[in-house]
Amino acid sequence: MKGIVKRLQERIPKMPAPVRLRELIRTIRAARTQAEEREVIQKECALIRSSFREEDNTYRCRNVAKLIYMHMLGYPAHFGQLECLKLIASQRFTDKRIGYLGAMLLLDERQDVHLLMTNCLKNDLSHSTQFVQGLSLCTLGCMGSSDMCRDLAGEVEKLLKNSNSYIRKKAALAAVHVIRKVPELLEMFLPATKNLLNDKNHGVLHAAVVLVIEMCKHSPDTHAYFRKVVPQLVKSLKNLIMSGYSPEHDVSGISDPFLQVQILRLLRMLGKSDDEASEQMNDILAQVATNTETSKNVGNAILYETVLTVMDIKSESGLRVLAVNILGRFLLNNDKNIRYVALTSLLKMVQTDHNAVQRHRSTIVDCLTDLDVSIKRRAMDLCFALVNGSNVRGMMKELLYFLDHCDPEFKADCASGIFLAAEKYAPNKRWHIDTIMRVLTTAGSYVRDDSVPLLIQLISNANSLHAYIVQKLYQAIRVDISQQPLVQVAVWCIGEYGDLLLSGEFEEETPVQVTEDEVLDVLEKILQSSLSALTTREYALTAIMKLSTRLQSSTDRIRKAVSTYGSSLDVELQQRAVEYNALFMRFDHMRPALLERMPLIQKSAANGPMHAVVNGEEKEEGGSLPVQEQLSQQAQVNNLLDLLDDSNPAPSVPQENKAPQTGGELLDLLDGLNLPADLRASTTQCGSDQARAAGPSLRDINSQSSGLSGAQPQLVLDGIVPPGPQNAVNLKQGIPSIIAYDQNGLKIEFSFERSKANPNMLFITLRASNSTEMDMSNFVLQAAVPKSFQLQLMSPSGSIIPARNSGAVTQLMRVLNSQKHPLRMRLKLMYNHREAPIEVMADVNEFPPQAWE
Repeated sequence: MKGIVKRLQERIPKMPAPVRLRELIRTIRAARTQAEEREVIQKECALIRSSFREEDNTYRCRNVAKLIYMHMLGYPAHFGQLECLKLIASQRFTDKRIGYLGAMLLLDERQDVHLLMTNCLKNDLSHSTQFVQGLSLCTLGCMGSSDMCRDLAGEVEKLLKNSNSYIRKKAALAAVHVIRKVPELLEMFLPATKNLLNDKNHGVLHAAVVLVIEMCKHSPDTHAYFRKVVPQLVKSLKNLIMSGYSPEHDVSGISDPFLQVQILRLLRMLGKSDDEASEQMNDILAQVATNTETSKNVGNAILYETVLTVMDIKSESGLRVLAVNILGRFLLNNDKNIRYVALTSLLKMVQTDHNAVQRHRSTIVDCLTDLDVSIKRRAMDLCFALVNGSNVRGMMKELLYFLDHCDPEFKADCASGIFLAAEKYAPNKRWHIDTIMRVLTTAGSYVRDDSVPLLIQLISNANSLHAYIVQKLYQAIRVDISQQPLVQVAVWCIGEYGDLLLSGEFEEETPVQVTEDEVLDVLEKILQSSLSALTTREYALTAIMKLSTRLQSSTDRIRKAVSTYGSSLDVELQQRAVEYNALFMRFDHMRPALLERMPLIQKSAANGPMHAVVNGEEKEEGGSLPVQEQLSQQAQVNNLLDLLDDSNPAPSVPQENKAPQTGGELLDLLDGLNLPADLRASTTQCGSDQARAAGPSLRDINSQSSGLSGAQPQLVLDGIVPPGPQNAVNLKQGIPSIIAYDQNGLKIEFSFERSKANPNMLFITLRASNSTEMDMSNFVLQAAVPKSFQLQLMSPSGSIIPARNSGAVTQLMRVLNSQKHPLRMRLKLMYNHREAPIEVMADVNEFPPQAWE
């Protein structure tokens, strides 16, 4: 019987021995096309699958090795995962080695298969052979899951105390992975880790330092525990610096630079915000900075880590100057990466060590001409950070030259930076204006739109330079009208100060005489040009209208030019033209008063930041932040558009105090135009904010806050009758007060007064009180009404509502109800209470009938 079985087995064809890994690599490399390579891989994968099905233990190791290579090439090799586990369970070291390598590459913690190898890892961690222990530690440190780390953390902690340095090093690296996966096991490794810092073996010490760094990242409490070993770390670093040549650790003439870098990183973490630890490391940092060779990149890496450490700890001033000088030497290096790193680090240090960084200003400016765009951008940012009152002229000269020759991608940022630096450090207004006009003529259309109203505000405050400015800007737009920000600023100036342009009172040696027709020709050219943006045309139309009171002999031409746009397809241009025509016809006697120069916008201090009143409080404006704040406030206002069921309600926002208006005659200003009621009531929504910045239409002419504070202008009709005892009829007995909102301790009460000058005008006094035990801060109220009403919110008396009804915040609302409709209102309340922001909505529909009758 046995003979029959043997003969049958001999007749079964045996699979040929699989090719070796070396032969497979040679075959794949010989493939000429991607298709040939895929064919070779697919054929080999089919043979490997057949071998796995046959349970061929002889060639399993070879097949898994080939699968690992295919995986490295990007081909799927997941079907070999179980075979890796079989190799790990083998008693042969060669099988274990390939099995663990395959497990690290083909398995991860997202697959349940890896849990099957936990028992094998635990057995191999206590194996008698150090290399098997090393394999299991490497695998655990590479792909161990949280559950696996919890199960094997005890074995890893024991191996940290092993007498074999090879095992201690591997165990420390595995402990790093365990702490990353399960931070609560950190305390288990503290005693053993502290002992590892005394190890003489560089590999063990390196792994121990990495482990301490990981502990400090996950638990700030460990900083105090390891600050006790700072002298020991300083001693180790000193030994590395002073040690002689060691072939085992030498890299380009420097002893173990990798260990030096890790020790410096750990010292940086331990010395941060600690005077004693920082004092202990000052001397060694100075030695590293002065003794490290800079001719090789290895030395530069150590010096860079030294600089970062000096910057983060509480180091001495002399040491910080030494760190800045090191970065200054980096700027002269031929390696672009080193120059970029130096610029980035100097940008961080410029706030704390400004004078030390200033010494390298010429080298930093030279980096503006670098061909690398990233270096150029970092150098530009650092140059703006270096500008101060003593060097502003020289730095602006360099930056303006850079603006002339830089790539288009830099022009917008560079122009904005020059605007901010000039506003902050300008030695005088003439220099400031010259710098701004140089930017406008150089950067062209790259100047951001938000800069235009700020520049207009600057020019309006330079009273003694108006003639000079308007002359310069007029000459600029005669040559080129394609640069929209320049044209907008110039047109605004011509509209405001056109009479100075014609007077001939210029500060130039050879002033150019200008006639009225030449000025109007330029403005009409801008209106008709296809290069002009819609906003620019709005500026130009308003400027022409303003010139009607400044150019006495050209009124007919101006009237004709304005009337042309009464049928414009653009709603904003058409509306402006219709309103301006009304001024020429029915209200010609009011035109000089309405078209007089814009009032000055006051600053809190000379050359200081602008201030805007938001919710009754002043907030600084400067740089990009105020623009973002204005956009945020505008977005909040726009959110009120959906508060009411009626479409397009008229929202209101807190406003600054306006300049006095001309009187009650303006009440009938729009009546003669026969405009629809909806259009009249929603005029606050038309047009762009920028068009109102320097080109106000009839509804916002002479409004001091027109566009410059970023607030949306309101109708002049809203502010005709200022509130006060002489203009209001006290009807408290006839119009009872109401409770508009009373929840969560916040109570809003409305009381009413009727204007005796205009019966359709109702004054609503809002009183907000707080019955809770804590103050309510940052109180903001917004309101919306149907568009048949006109609503204006005045500034509140404060933003903090005192607790226990010990005080209140009051705010005045003015409502114009010309159609006698029942009043409805939706409120949006925002405040902070108990350190938490609160935002609620409330409908107020129960107004007393006397409020609209």
